[in-house]
Amino acid sequence: MGSVSTARTTLRLGAGAGFSGDRIDPARDLAEHGDLDYLIFECLGERTVATGQARRLIDPNAGYDPLLDKRMRAVLPHTTATGTTVVTNAGAANPLAAAELVARTAAEVAGGPVRVAAVTGDDVLEQVRRHNPVVWETGRPLSEHTEELVSANAYIGADAVIPALELGATVVITGRLADPSLYLAPLAFEFGWQASDYATLGAGTAVGHLLECAGQLTGGYYADPVTKPVPNLAHLGFPFADVRADGSAVFGKLDGSGGTLTTRTCAEQLLYEVGDPAAYLTPDVTADFAGVSFTQVGPDRVAVEGATGGIRPDELKVTLGFRGGWVGEGQISYAGPRALQRAELAGDIVRQRLHEVHGLATENIFVEFIGAGAAFRGLDSSSDPHEVRLRVTAQAASFDAADAVGWEVEALYTNGPAAGGGARRSVTEVLSIRSCLIPRHLVPTDVHLLEVTV
Repeated sequence: MGSVSTARTTLRLGAGAGFSGDRIDPARDLAEHGDLDYLIFECLGERTVATGQARRLIDPNAGYDPLLDKRMRAVLPHTTATGTTVVTNAGAANPLAAAELVARTAAEVAGGPVRVAAVTGDDVLEQVRRHNPVVWETGRPLSEHTEELVSANAYIGADAVIPALELGATVVITGRLADPSLYLAPLAFEFGWQASDYATLGAGTAVGHLLECAGQLTGGYYADPVTKPVPNLAHLGFPFADVRADGSAVFGKLDGSGGTLTTRTCAEQLLYEVGDPAAYLTPDVTADFAGVSFTQVGPDRVAVEGATGGIRPDELKVTLGFRGGWVGEGQISYAGPRALQRAELAGDIVRQRLHEVHGLATENIFVEFIGAGAAFRGLDSSSDPHEVRLRVTAQAASFDAADAVGWEVEALYTNGPAAGGGARRSVTEVLSIRSCLIPRHLVPTDVHLLEVTV
């Protein structure tokens, strides 16, 4: 898989983002003060790649992460000065356009020459149509689905990124690269790990999985003010890892940054979104985290070892995006005595009008009472809340039908219960997200290199 680039004993990888909307200043701090070899931005989820595809359907030059330019402007002056390589899947649905954007940005802000590589091949729409796989959520072949299929993105692995690093890329932009593969690719490249060395690849995948959500490892999402207090969350520091050639690592964060890094934060992140810790399937390896151990080796420093792995899957997961119509939403607040009863009456009015006047099916109309048990669906609330926010959503086949939802909620101002206020409305086109598998030989990848001379 990898080819040794230098005689390294350790490699420092920093987490620059854990999702599309993540903060930028902690990544800038790492780029400036982290003494990093690589800075990694994980910016994709199943819905974010589908949202990117929806933007690309409207504008062929769009589809990449909306914050990509801001992120690169924040870190490239530092990464080019320190020799830090950037790897990100923020290319989303359009890695080539993303690479061109980064090249233009680098020409303005970089402190030296930049080689921007776009990794393509995860867009497998035509392959999926030809292969006609079974869709997980329905158990039926793709060809039996009547909805319009508009996107299909395979989870590619580290072997797609390594050729870009071999070409000397200093910024690598991919589409639907699997989250831990963002980190595994630099490790395999720098240490020369082979594609058949599943034990070491499993260890490297554990490193990537621990870092991939950025601030979650240093106390974000973990925090609770009573049982798990975390200091200075307003300035949460993102983590880095010093990784050895055997895949073991010590995790840390910048001294003085907010948050906390302990064996407990690491244990929670290790299990995050993992169904079977002994068989975590990735494009690179079937990782085994069952024997992982954490040791606190200093303030905000945790050592990890014990991960291993087995043979990689023969098939790759694919995220499918189907046109799913439109969703309309309306919200309005009620406060004071009997707030919940007034909100319930308002919800009944809107539900009835959406069905009888606008023809929406009742099973596609959803009413929530935020502040009165909305997060505990199906459970009755015994409290008498002082304020309740009514939220009505409905799925419809057209924009106009979906727009009726917010319209009817707003009309409650003078046509509904007393003292409603703060109405808001929106309409959003929906891509329904489903999944399937296809053989990995149907997913060839390629690298496109752009040279930027500053």
